[in-house]
Amino acid sequence: MADLLQNPVLYYVTDPMCAWCYGFTPVVRRLWALWRGRLTIHVVVGGLNPYAEEPLHREEKERLAVSWHRVQERTFQPFDYRFFLQKDYVYNTEPACRALLCARHLRPMLTLEILRALHSAFYADGQDITDTQVLVNIMRLFGIQEGLFLTLFESEEMMRQTEEEFRFAQQLGATNFPSTFWQGNNGPILLTKGYCDLLELEDRLLEQMQHSNYGAPS
Repeated sequence: MADLLQNPVLYYVTDPMCAWCYGFTPVVRRLWALWRGRLTIHVVVGGLNPYAEEPLHREEKERLAVSWHRVQERTFQPFDYRFFLQKDYVYNTEPACRALLCARHLRPMLTLEILRALHSAFYADGQDITDTQVLVNIMRLFGIQEGLFLTLFESEEMMRQTEEEFRFAQQLGATNFPSTFWQGNNGPILLTKGYCDLLELEDRLLEQMQHSNYGAPS
């Protein structure tokens, strides 16, 4: 994880199937655009609900529906609520996380854009991003060839790296998704836990930069 080191580093811990992350990724994208060249944003896949095997129960669907409505009210992001009409849906977030990790290897500069596309495919377009072919189609939009993606996605090494990534998120201390961490001189420092707007994120980031003697973006 230490391949980032010319600019100050912000870790963004997320999951492509996390509703609040869907609302927060536009905030991180705006931050990246405003601070381009002065800040490295490293996307960490945290694993919201990896390796699930059992279909969602009614109570779980109800909790998800409440969460989706709250995200929509707070962020104005579109949602396709037909998702809740599906039967026997297994909410396993590991494949989408592994796909995003593949994208980070293959198109590192486009990681946030591919995350945005995964979010939109699932939440706005009602696509099943636990389905490998759906993931292939999304990656193709970013110039990632099917064969190359599948070779990496289906490899034991990438499965192992995905597990390691989940452990890294835990080591950071990410107990909520989304979370952001500043890479301080003595290790990662929690900046935000859960959703916040751009102003709050920038304020906290500037505070940490001042403590670390980094200049603000011009």
